[in-house]
Amino acid sequence: MALRDSTYYAYRTPHGPITIGTTADAVSAIALGDVVLPGVRKPTELSNACANQLLEYFHGKRTAFDLPIAAEGSDFQHEVWEAVSSIPYGQTATAAQIAERIGKPDSFRMVGSAIRKNPLIIIIPGHRVVGNNGKTIGTDMYARIRQAFLELERRNA
Repeated sequence: MALRDSTYYAYRTPHGPITIGTTADAVSAIALGDVVLPGVRKPTELSNACANQLLEYFHGKRTAFDLPIAAEGSDFQHEVWEAVSSIPYGQTATAAQIAERIGKPDSFRMVGSAIRKNPLIIIIPGHRVVGNNGKTIGTDMYARIRQAFLELERRNA
């Protein structure tokens, strides 16, 4: 991917601004806030389509996404993200359960790290991975937003 083909743009949502990064043919990043990502700051047809699908999700009208994605990460991270993506809308799993799903039951800490490095929040639904107590892990702003996404899904499931 050439850097000149990378773009990013921030969109308003009910949960504050979300920045969407794209390559020429895929969504490559979604970040909370109005942040700088690699490439040129400008909206594209693909980032607009992604923003529209995210808004539909936030309004309870979408439970899955139909976008080309290209998340940059290691083979292990991709394995984890694929397992996380298989968690049904409105349901949850723990990092230990994800580690079991990928056949590496002792890797739950590495699973947690891979989830934290997820470049496509919401689309790869890391917010569906919870602690052993069934609650979102953490107490910071991002934990509260992840909890809001999970509550939204539970209301609309």
